[in-house]
Amino acid sequence: MSKPVKPWTRKSMQQIADCRVLKIHESISISPETEEEHNFYVMETADWVNVVPVTASNELVCIRQFRHGSEEITLEIPGGIVDPGEEPNETAARECLEETGYETDELISLGVLNPNPAIFANKLHTFVAPNAKLVTDISNSPTEQTEVQLIPMEQVADLLVAGEIDHALVTATLWRMLYFLKR
Repeated sequence: MSKPVKPWTRKSMQQIADCRVLKIHESISISPETEEEHNFYVMETADWVNVVPVTASNELVCIRQFRHGSEEITLEIPGGIVDPGEEPNETAARECLEETGYETDELISLGVLNPNPAIFANKLHTFVAPNAKLVTDISNSPTEQTEVQLIPMEQVADLLVAGEIDHALVTATLWRMLYFLKR
């Protein structure tokens, strides 16, 4: 039988890099088993949001965009960083409008996810936006370019399984949404 997991004790934390959208810290923590010190790296960033806009015609409003990490064009849902002083639901509505031109008068929380607890300290707030309506043109920042693609909701699970939608946080949000729709 295994022993219960115990928390480590953080002895110190020092910022070692500021990369605009995230800060990297080196943490020195003490093992609860051996009492030895080990260093770990933690990435600090603001919370994020993902929003699943769905039209009255039951179509998922997706975006295609270039991602610099993978150097690929991906199929995703709108999302972004929660700005200082903004609530996650406000960010979700803003990001949806900016990246797609679609607006919604209702946001339903799908819950909060932990993006990667091994290295990130922030949270991902997930929402579904029913009855999203096209109201304006896309309004991206100078470093973004998005293209809207409407996908019938009955095709979403197949796109996830096939890997056409493969951004881990987007897939987690979409699977969560599909689960809640079944209930």
